[in-house]
Amino acid sequence: MKHLTRCPDCGSTDIGQGIFKGYASLMPVENFFSFGSPVVADVCSNCGLILRLRVVKPHKFKSNCSDFEQLEPAD
Repeated sequence: MKHLTRCPDCGSTDIGQGIFKGYASLMPVENFFSFGSPVVADVCSNCGLILRLRVVKPHKFKSNCSDFEQLEPAD
């Protein structure tokens, strides 16, 4: 994914970062006992738009089960 350097809403190039951690960590669906990973957000410092979210430890989300199916979004 291309790293955004300009806010698509306001055009600002002042992009900062924030982090969700602790109880806001993203947990893998198939591993109930995992501690998951903090989530980093790229944020426009001018208007507050969240440009991108990504996990710090993506390896925690690799499926070790051959029958793992991704959850479908709720209607």
